[in-house]
Amino acid sequence: MEVARLRKVSKRYGRREILTDVDLHLNAGELVALIGANGSGKSTVLRLLVGLSQPSAGSVERAARIVGYVPDVFASHDRLSASAYLTHLGRIRGLGTRTAHDRAHELLERLALSGGAGTPMRKLSKGNAQKVALAQALLAPPQLLVLDEPWSGLDVNAHSTLRELLTETAAQGAAVAFTEHSAETVRTTATRVCELDHGRLTTTSEQLSITEVSLIPGADIDWSEHPDIIDVRRQNGHVTLTLPTGRHDAALLTALNHGWSVTTVRRVP
Repeated sequence: MEVARLRKVSKRYGRREILTDVDLHLNAGELVALIGANGSGKSTVLRLLVGLSQPSAGSVERAARIVGYVPDVFASHDRLSASAYLTHLGRIRGLGTRTAHDRAHELLERLALSGGAGTPMRKLSKGNAQKVALAQALLAPPQLLVLDEPWSGLDVNAHSTLRELLTETAAQGAAVAFTEHSAETVRTTATRVCELDHGRLTTTSEQLSITEVSLIPGADIDWSEHPDIIDVRRQNGHVTLTLPTGRHDAALLTALNHGWSVTTVRRVP
């Protein structure tokens, strides 16, 4: 299912054209990386996708009702604690107080926020402020998740946790788009890569790899009926599925809907 699309989008600021005739679609279950040099228009594309900017020409279509967004700069000069800030945002997004509080603590614990959820926002380092920015985008399960250099400032452990969170979000049916300069991070995370060059979308490619998904079983699933499964291995109470990268999202969604738990998702060349 198509979640968002830019159709022949151009964007001008005064006489300066930032984007020119950009066609881009995002499907449910995809992790799309936007790459390109600084000033190529990546952040502008993200702002158009979430509705923070309007095109000068062309159109932007969104089927998503819930949109999560992580900007390139996240202001954290607030007297509220990280927990109180996130709980407040969760309530604004329609979550109950207890649900928002519990979800905030779950995300901050997974991201290992230094000092804990009670740390005042104004005392957070750049890396820890980034963890709060990521948590606020994931409080309510988004149908479209857009992130501008989300790995910036994160410690090594949080790098892998973020990759897991993005993969889980896509597996639940969301479209995920992000910008990133690290080729290795793009290679190990994206299911599709799009390159911008001076405001034009120049290339788009599928990642050439397969993915292994390790799961803890729940209700019975006959994986032989799943068309994308290459191999199924069972060992030590785990089930490992091998699938083409970019086609594992449907299998993950099937597993989650049957009460299975995802332990690891990794690319294999």
